[in-house]
Amino acid sequence: MIHGALYRQDNNQLLLQHVMHTTNPLERMRGLLARPPLTQDQGLLIMPCSSVHTFGMRYPIDLVFLNRNWQIKKLVSALKPYRLAWSTGASMVVEMMAGTLDKLKLTPGMILKWEETVCV
Repeated sequence: MIHGALYRQDNNQLLLQHVMHTTNPLERMRGLLARPPLTQDQGLLIMPCSSVHTFGMRYPIDLVFLNRNWQIKKLVSALKPYRLAWSTGASMVVEMMAGTLDKLKLTPGMILKWEETVCV
């Protein structure tokens, strides 16, 4: 995985400081399974991805579905374990700790950006 941060494009507001970006099919398939719950400043960016399941998870998550232009297509709050969520037209998803969406004040149509963290 590579690491970076997620921002709003319009005002460059930092949304999530620590975002892991999947880089291969195994990382995409594993997602958050068998991982500790994310904190408020963490996220998992999965691409390509238009659907998410929480089978085998023990905690709910918030989801932001984005199209290839990083425009928010759909928001899902507190998806419980053993559920499915999807978005037509989405090409990626950001998984976050449940309750994070309420704090970030995101809405469909907003455009986000992800920047890789450069380690020195």
